[in-house]
Amino acid sequence: MIHEDDTYEALDSCAADDADESEPTRRAADEAESSRASRGWWDRNADDYQIEHGTFLGDDRFVWCPEGLDEMEAGLLGPLESLQGLDVLEIGAGAAQCSRWLAAQGARPVALDLSHRQLQHALRIGGDIPLVQADAGKLPFQDGSFDLACSAYGAVPFVADPVEVFREVRRVLRPGGRWVFSVTHPVRWAFPDEPGPEGLSVSASYFDRTPYVEQDDEGRAVYVEHHRTVGDRVRDVVAGGFTLVDLVEPRWPAWNTQEWGGWSPLRGNLIPGTAIFVCERD
Repeated sequence: MIHEDDTYEALDSCAADDADESEPTRRAADEAESSRASRGWWDRNADDYQIEHGTFLGDDRFVWCPEGLDEMEAGLLGPLESLQGLDVLEIGAGAAQCSRWLAAQGARPVALDLSHRQLQHALRIGGDIPLVQADAGKLPFQDGSFDLACSAYGAVPFVADPVEVFREVRRVLRPGGRWVFSVTHPVRWAFPDEPGPEGLSVSASYFDRTPYVEQDDEGRAVYVEHHRTVGDRVRDVVAGGFTLVDLVEPRWPAWNTQEWGGWSPLRGNLIPGTAIFVCERD
């Protein structure tokens, strides 16, 4: 549990420098290496991430993706009035922006993240949200603790075994509970991660599931992201004990003129950038 007396200070600059020296490759990465890399990467980069994207995300909005799809309009968690009084687990919560929005709707959210530094940003922003530092594949909660679970680009893209995460989510959900998560759209893996015209030509096989890994000079992973095809994701959802209710591919809206990494208006008007899976516990 992260407490309010945790000190919020600037990170050592050499840690950020180490991240800049990483080299990208495609190679196998198991669950332990992926988890270790994710924790380190987000601890090093949380400050820059919140500076760069904090305004777009807001302090108390629920934004699903770089396209800017807002839960207030999307209603993927259910009707707005139905959130009142629900126990909600946000996985990969970052600075708990989505959890603050949920609390404003009358829900009782818990914000969980692997990164201590991300949760320190949640403390910096404030709000009476329980914050828990833990791995998504080993949720520290009793069976049937929550009515709803959600994740906006948190955890799922970075784990080697998503079925393990889904089974854990199912375990902590009550019967009929909904699990909604967003990830990079699988088709994007066939294209370079570039926002301009160079990102519009296929450069890799969509069917190559080899993880994307950034590693240091000694070959240790400092960032890992795992690719699954659309079919893989659907099968993982079912293997995790869920029924797929909807698969949402947000279109790029006219109002959104920003670029976010490889996401941009140019690409967003041609190919999907995000996939949102709406699932219910069997």
